[in-house]
Amino acid sequence: MTSWSFSDESIDYTGCCMSARDVIADLDLSGIPTVPFWRPDSVAILRDKDAIIRFNRYWRILSGKSLAKYLIAKKFAVDEYDPLDENSMWRIHRDYMEEFHDFLNTRNDREILDWYEKSSFPHYNLLRLKHDLSNAIVKSCRFCEFKCNINRAEGAVGRCRVDAKSRIASIFVHIGEEPELVPSYTIFFSGCNFRCVYCQNWDISQRITGVHLPPIEVAIRIDERFQANEIRNVNWVGGDPTPNIHFILGVLLYTNSNVPQVWNSNFYNSIEALQILDGVIDLWLPDFKYGNNECATRLSGAPRYFDVVTRNFKIVNGNGDEILIRHLVLPNHLDCCTKPILRWIHDNLDLSKVRVNVMAQYRPEYQASAYKDISRRLTKDEFNEAIQYARKLELPLTS
Repeated sequence: MTSWSFSDESIDYTGCCMSARDVIADLDLSGIPTVPFWRPDSVAILRDKDAIIRFNRYWRILSGKSLAKYLIAKKFAVDEYDPLDENSMWRIHRDYMEEFHDFLNTRNDREILDWYEKSSFPHYNLLRLKHDLSNAIVKSCRFCEFKCNINRAEGAVGRCRVDAKSRIASIFVHIGEEPELVPSYTIFFSGCNFRCVYCQNWDISQRITGVHLPPIEVAIRIDERFQANEIRNVNWVGGDPTPNIHFILGVLLYTNSNVPQVWNSNFYNSIEALQILDGVIDLWLPDFKYGNNECATRLSGAPRYFDVVTRNFKIVNGNGDEILIRHLVLPNHLDCCTKPILRWIHDNLDLSKVRVNVMAQYRPEYQASAYKDISRRLTKDEFNEAIQYARKLELPLTS
């Protein structure tokens, strides 16, 4: 059962957990796209037993043995509802998410595939309900923890600077992600609720740029790329994808491919946003930036950061979801951020479906030169110390 309180103090996050009987360690991954010349690790990862076991459902989707969650949600019938009655939609959503989790928990892959092949697409389905709920939230926006409560549908903008019309800064096959993901179909949105002074994508995160594409056009592009065997996943990123949940769900209503959905975010989502994304996202790809609230407020303008993101990690981990955690090591922040983050992951998460990428790519971009502690690149000694600490904790690392 999944039942989340809207109070930050009390959250029950027992959800859908994949049982051991579903894990297949010897999957045939020979048909999965790779980038052998530029990214030989995209080939080597297919022989990495640890990666295959920890992200087993992700690989089972790619091997055709399992279904992406959004496809199941699209055929999962719900009661008729009024899209203008948000409270009623939430009640229906809570009831049917419980049924959805029970459905995934009590059936194996073959049974779910058989059900999917025999079922039609009901008009009132779980994915459409999530889409309509997200459109209701846009009218009093609270997708993220800033909870601006402004009506973006009427053109107002809040912390993220994005009105209801999502703008895509770029969309392309990315070969620079982790080897589990490459090649990844990345959809970069402009706008972000953070103000990271060292943002490497500041030109799209701190400015509204790009173009608005009809959801059906984006869906067609996804289906074409996946059917051509050019991509492993759809990677929703930014800026940050959180302000664009309503658009993303609109795209998925038109998408037909059995392609894993990846949520590449700063993870400052509200609980309501996580409830809507539950049953849609197959692999979470969140940043874990800071080990305390003070550094987050000073460098990203994100109050209560550590409280919010650790809550969200517990929710998706408690749901049994697969998570690839990114941590960018900042110079002079080993003791205040990197080590507390790695220790928290070790002490608080079930690591059976988690991998961690400790990243050395920091460079002083954007406004970083004005902040003495982060005005230089990371040293080799600093990064080695971070990696050694992660290994001492025996965290499951990727690169």
